[in-house]
Amino acid sequence: MKKIVFSSVMALSLFSLSAFAEEFNAYISDSKCGAKHASDMNAKCVQGCVKGGAAPIAVVGDKVYKISDPSKVMDHLGHKVVITGKAEGDTLNIDSVKMAE
Repeated sequence: MKKIVFSSVMALSLFSLSAFAEEFNAYISDSKCGAKHASDMNAKCVQGCVKGGAAPIAVVGDKVYKISDPSKVMDHLGHKVVITGKAEGDTLNIDSVKMAE
């Protein structure tokens, strides 16, 4: 009986966590250039700036977000992506990232 109750509680907690996640259509840029490359998508510049020490950021419309775990976007520098996660103030906590279609 305890196993069934525990399993049910765990399943419900997973569903509740995913209920708070949002999808963001974003462009992965860098903290040096900001939203500058969202229109021209200059991936080489973004990659160079991040390699030089700038932090990856996500540009969503006219809002710029810091990224709580930059390692999750390193394969997407300079690309349009779909981010699943949660915005907390000016920071995105990312669950997953995939290339935008």
